[in-house]
Amino acid sequence: MRAVDWRRSKLTKFIAEPQTEFDIMDDEACLTVEKELDRVVSKLEQLHEIASVEIGDVASLMSELVNVLGNAEQMLVTTLNAGTQMNAPGTSSTDDPMGDGVNMQVETEPAAPQRLTDSQMEIIREAILKCNDRVQKLSTEHRDSHGSVSKIGKAIDRNFSSDFSSTMRVDALQDEDNLMLLNKAIAKHYCRQGMDEVARTLIKECKMSENDAQDVFDSEREFAEIYSIWIQIQKRELSEALKWAIRHSSQLMERHSLIEFRLHRMRFMQLVSYGLESQHEAIVYARTNFQKFAVRYEHEIANLMASFIYLPGGLEKTPYKIFLAQEMWTELSFTFLKDACQLLGISKNSALSVVVNAGCTALPALLNIKQVMQSRQVLGMWNGCDELPIEIDLQPEFRFHSIFACPILRQQTTEDNPPKKLTCGHVISNDALHKLSNGHILKCPYCPVEQNAEEAVRIYF
Repeated sequence: MRAVDWRRSKLTKFIAEPQTEFDIMDDEACLTVEKELDRVVSKLEQLHEIASVEIGDVASLMSELVNVLGNAEQMLVTTLNAGTQMNAPGTSSTDDPMGDGVNMQVETEPAAPQRLTDSQMEIIREAILKCNDRVQKLSTEHRDSHGSVSKIGKAIDRNFSSDFSSTMRVDALQDEDNLMLLNKAIAKHYCRQGMDEVARTLIKECKMSENDAQDVFDSEREFAEIYSIWIQIQKRELSEALKWAIRHSSQLMERHSLIEFRLHRMRFMQLVSYGLESQHEAIVYARTNFQKFAVRYEHEIANLMASFIYLPGGLEKTPYKIFLAQEMWTELSFTFLKDACQLLGISKNSALSVVVNAGCTALPALLNIKQVMQSRQVLGMWNGCDELPIEIDLQPEFRFHSIFACPILRQQTTEDNPPKKLTCGHVISNDALHKLSNGHILKCPYCPVEQNAEEAVRIYF
């Protein structure tokens, strides 16, 4: 048995029982953090209710204060106007010795403005005091809520491991070639998202060569167009998606793709949803674009035509209301993304996102095995080789090539241990071939055929 197999068998024995214990610990940690989170959310909801009431009271007090000041201002204006009329130029008294023939302006001292009444002053003082009290109360409760929120972070740090250094290979990025590959992967990810300027800034700052920079944009140019159309579909814009589907119509038909018909179907229902004013346009669109799908989708097209019955009342309360839901548009956008990427032979996910998602999937298992190694004092088993100390089962979307497992040794083949096809047609691993051969003679473990071990041929999947 190979050394790595021995290590795996030892680790399997070590973690067979503790693994369940660590799973229970993780569940308890999640429950603890969830309780703390529920407590904070409940407190914030109470604060929201109290704040709504207090702010409403403050608004009422301010409204009352505005009314009081408005009345006082009106009284002041009335008093000043009355004083101005009494002392207006050109008016004279019958006792005036100068007579009416003399035009003389006399400076008079303006009347003193009327002060606020005692009741008005009392209302203003009371309103200001109440506002200050309520604002101070809200400020205190808001400050206390910060302490409750900070407890969530402390609970997470207390119940979960934040040290991931044991699962990292920092030496891999010390190589300049590896670092440049990482920069290219990040730049390609930005190009896929339509963030060309960010990608160019990264290329400039990491001093990437012109050939590598050109490769970044050339390799992702097709996906950038697909990504832009994907965003537009989610925004209910179908013009560019329809142009792309018509341009690749023959290829889509050969692959039996549904995306072209679904795009036309959605555009038709979009026109129908506009009401009676778009009825003629919808009919013309159906006659123009549904003809080549008539054989394959005859029944569905007939159902679509029946939607005209509901035009006077709208589609909101009909079986066709599903075409108005955002979920339908989201599903259409992802169907387009999948079919378009398959047609062009490109991945719908960037290499960077695949690596990050796969790493997040594997991280809990790696942290668990780290704790087991520490408790069993077998940290030396995790060396710097290219193999993980345990097998991690990733989701099917992370499998990009065929995998052959040797039926004899029950292990996956690798570059160092490739699969070999015997002359009888059976396939085993190279290690199994050497273990079963006696000199140059090999007897197939599945059939009684004896053959020359050197005649086995390597095969590629």
